[in-house]
Amino acid sequence: MPPSAALPIEPRPEQFSHAGARWLAATRPAFLSVSLAGAVLGVAASLPAVSWGLVGWALLAVLLLQAGVNVFNDYYDHDNGCDAANTERVFPFTGGSRFIQNGVMSPAQMRALALALFAAVALIGLGLVWVRGWPLLCLGLAGAALGWAYSAPPCRLNSRGLGELTVALTFYGVPLGMAWVASGQISPALACASLSQALLITALLYINQFPDRRADTLAGKRHWVARLSLPAAARGYTWLTSLAYGVLVLGVWHQLLPLTALCGLATLPASLLASAQLRQHADQPAALRPAIIATLLAANLHPLCLALGLAWPV
Repeated sequence: MPPSAALPIEPRPEQFSHAGARWLAATRPAFLSVSLAGAVLGVAASLPAVSWGLVGWALLAVLLLQAGVNVFNDYYDHDNGCDAANTERVFPFTGGSRFIQNGVMSPAQMRALALALFAAVALIGLGLVWVRGWPLLCLGLAGAALGWAYSAPPCRLNSRGLGELTVALTFYGVPLGMAWVASGQISPALACASLSQALLITALLYINQFPDRRADTLAGKRHWVARLSLPAAARGYTWLTSLAYGVLVLGVWHQLLPLTALCGLATLPASLLASAQLRQHADQPAALRPAIIATLLAANLHPLCLALGLAWPV
């Protein structure tokens, strides 16, 4: 398949008769759920003393920030050529939104959309900081800076082997920021639970890099899946998910988390399935779709399970 060829399910210009629908689809809204799940975890840990009005604005800011990061990532992956060269993508999970490559939006339009989304986040964030103070400012600035620096030059953190750490830190901050907005405090239990969910979201980024490995390497994106041999990279996924569940178990063992937080282990079978399939098919991008879907389910459901455990502790 030539680099510019579109798969049948990919977006095309004729599918969007309204600019608003095109802008929304460019943000990849189906994948904003990981931010939503993390936000729910932060709010659940703050019950019952929650300022619901502030939570609504904060949730909007979180979703807009991830949307902006998604669009920026598409823009810079077009700029470095990796999305155009990606013939092994597993759409819609890897290889970007394909909006630029398939002519749905121009690079300039994508960049303008990303900047508009970041501007909206800044506007909402300033209002929330006015109410909740400088700790929220620090969390917000860190999240926005890391989200931009992940793919944007000159930082290009994902090309320097720092992308996985960047994603872990960014999504670790989502529940913490939501809890600070909701109640003005962050509990030790939430700090522990947030690490567990952030690691599973990082595992989602990690497994998505396997189908993109060849194109990313050609574009100079030297993340860890590109740096390691395929067998070693597959073992890296197992270590990453094991660490996520290990943090949860140790948190309960040391009484940082309530016993009910163990319901987060409900997603362990999905992670184990994905790990086994990745070890078997690491060199077969088309065969990784079930493993990617299992990882996506775990990344979304794990923080929701943790939220239940923290909302009704035992």
